[in-house]
Amino acid sequence: MLGNTANGLFWTYRLLERAENMSRLIETGQRIALTRLNSSDEQWLYVMQTSAVSEEYKIQYSKVEKEPAVDWILRHPENKSSILSSITSARQNAKMVRHALTTDVWEAINGSFLEIQKLLKAKTIEGDLPLILRTIKQSAAFVRGATYGTMLRNEEYDFCRLGTFIERADNTARILDVKYYVLLPSAKAVGTSIDNVQWETILRSVSAYGGFRLEYGHEAGPDDIAKFLILDKRMPRSLIYCCDILKLHLLSLCSAYRKKPPSLSQIMELQNRFLTHDIEAIFKFGLHDFLQEMISLFGNLSDQIEIDYRFYE
Repeated sequence: MLGNTANGLFWTYRLLERAENMSRLIETGQRIALTRLNSSDEQWLYVMQTSAVSEEYKIQYSKVEKEPAVDWILRHPENKSSILSSITSARQNAKMVRHALTTDVWEAINGSFLEIQKLLKAKTIEGDLPLILRTIKQSAAFVRGATYGTMLRNEEYDFCRLGTFIERADNTARILDVKYYVLLPSAKAVGTSIDNVQWETILRSVSAYGGFRLEYGHEAGPDDIAKFLILDKRMPRSLIYCCDILKLHLLSLCSAYRKKPPSLSQIMELQNRFLTHDIEAIFKFGLHDFLQEMISLFGNLSDQIEIDYRFYE
C-alpha cells in the first residue's frame, strides 16, 4: 500500500494529534495567566510560538491579546493550523481513505468533526471554553480507542501511528523549548530555581503531571522535567518514547515491503546521536540547540517518509 492511501492515513492522524495538542496549549496559556502576579497576555504569544502560528497571527493583528489569540488557535479561517482547520482536514483525508479504516474509526472521526464544528461555529465565549477543550480531548481519545481496538496491525495501522507520533514528538520538543526560552526571566535562569507552578504547566500540557509526580514526588525541578519529557521510555509523549514507536512502525513497513528505506536509517541515527546520552550531557550540549535540532530532524523524517512511500504519486 503506497501513495495516496498512505498519505491520507498519515495526515489524518497527524492532524488529529495536532488538534488535541492545540487544545492542550490553550489550557496551558490559561494556567500561566492564573500564576502571574501582573495581568499580561505574554502567555498567548508563548502558545502561538510553540505551535508555530505566531507570525501569521501578527499579519492579522497588531498586538497579542487573549480573545483574538484564542480565536486564532481555535477557529480563525486564516490559520491553517487552527483546531477547526486541523479537524476539518483530518476528516477530509479520512473520507478519501475510508476503505482503509474500520467503521468504528470512521464514525469516531466523523462524529468528532461534526461535534467540534458545531461548537466552533461562532466565536467562543469565555464560559464555553472549558467544555470545548474537554470535547476536543475526549474526541481525540475516542478516535485513539477505536483505532487501537478495531484496526488490523498492518500497513494501514503503521501509517496511522507514524502520523500520530511524528506530530507528538514535534509538539513535545516545541513545548519544552519555548518554555525554557520564552517564559523564563532570562537564558541565565535555565537550571535555577523556578516557580513550581510555572513548571507544572509543561507537564500538564502533555498530560504528564500525574505520572511525573508519581515518579519524582513534589521536590523535583526543571532538570527532572526535561529528563522525563526527553529520556523516559515509560512516558508516552517523551521524545525517546515517540522515537521508539516511530522506529517500530518503520521496521514493520520494512518487513511488509521487504526493503530498508532511508527513513528507517534516519530514525535510528537520530536515536543513536541524540537519545543515548544522559540529561547532563544534553544540558552541556545546550538544551535549546538540542531541541531545535530534534525539531529539524523530525521535520526531515516526515519529509523522507513521504518520499519513501510515494505519498503524492
